[in-house]
Amino acid sequence: MASPRSFVWTRWVFLAVLTVFVLVPVYVMISSSLKPLQDVSGEFRWIPSGLTIRPYFDIWETVPLAKYFVNSLIVAGAATVFSVIVAVFAAYGVSRYRFRGKRVFTVTVLSTQMFPGILFLLPLFLIYVNIGNATGIALFGSRGGLILTYLTFSLPFSIWMLIGYFESVPRELDEAATVDGCGPLGALFRVVVPAATPGIVAVGVYSFMTAWGEVLFASVMTNDTTRTLSIGLQSYATQNDVYWNQVMAASLVVSVPVVAGFLLLQRYLVAGLTAGSVK
Repeated sequence: MASPRSFVWTRWVFLAVLTVFVLVPVYVMISSSLKPLQDVSGEFRWIPSGLTIRPYFDIWETVPLAKYFVNSLIVAGAATVFSVIVAVFAAYGVSRYRFRGKRVFTVTVLSTQMFPGILFLLPLFLIYVNIGNATGIALFGSRGGLILTYLTFSLPFSIWMLIGYFESVPRELDEAATVDGCGPLGALFRVVVPAATPGIVAVGVYSFMTAWGEVLFASVMTNDTTRTLSIGLQSYATQNDVYWNQVMAASLVVSVPVVAGFLLLQRYLVAGLTAGSVK
């Protein structure tokens, strides 16, 4: 049965409005990044009078953007790897074995997402400082401390999501792997992990995006050496001026890894989120 004509027109109008709502900010960013600073600082024009790619070269000289880029890649990448590894083992144990306190553990893991991150800022700061004073291990102001911080926030949701996905994998696959001579770890890596690839990819993307764009903890837990992109972009604002064209250009450049990764893993991400949402 064909849809009513009014419904079709309403759908197209809604999609057109939504498309404009999404694309207009992107157009403003791109056009502003291609303007000289005096044009960006003045009255905004939808059609630029002159275009230049100079801001895309200046962003690397005005601030040490390359160093911030490397710091963000290391921190976000390491937090993602550790989060996925720990979540896979924890979720497999919860989904495949029965033990006392299993339900309490899963509820506790999920309940940690109810608290805003700012509540943990001062406690983590004090813990890192005290550990550094007692053991000499520099967690405050280091990449390792920031990786550990992001791990504490992405890991609970990652575990909870993979529990639901692993439970959708038939246990008969584990039993078949056991018959073939595999132990628990063999069944995990040879059977369950390949079957749960979409869910693992979704967890990895979530962990990476959480660490890549985080601002609050990065502003407190880093210094000039370990500063990440989310904080480094603030350096384009000085006491005398704000380099708006370079801010827009840098924002577009730093979004490339996330956009490219999402496009490459979109198929797995959608499948993983859909499967994990039904549990």
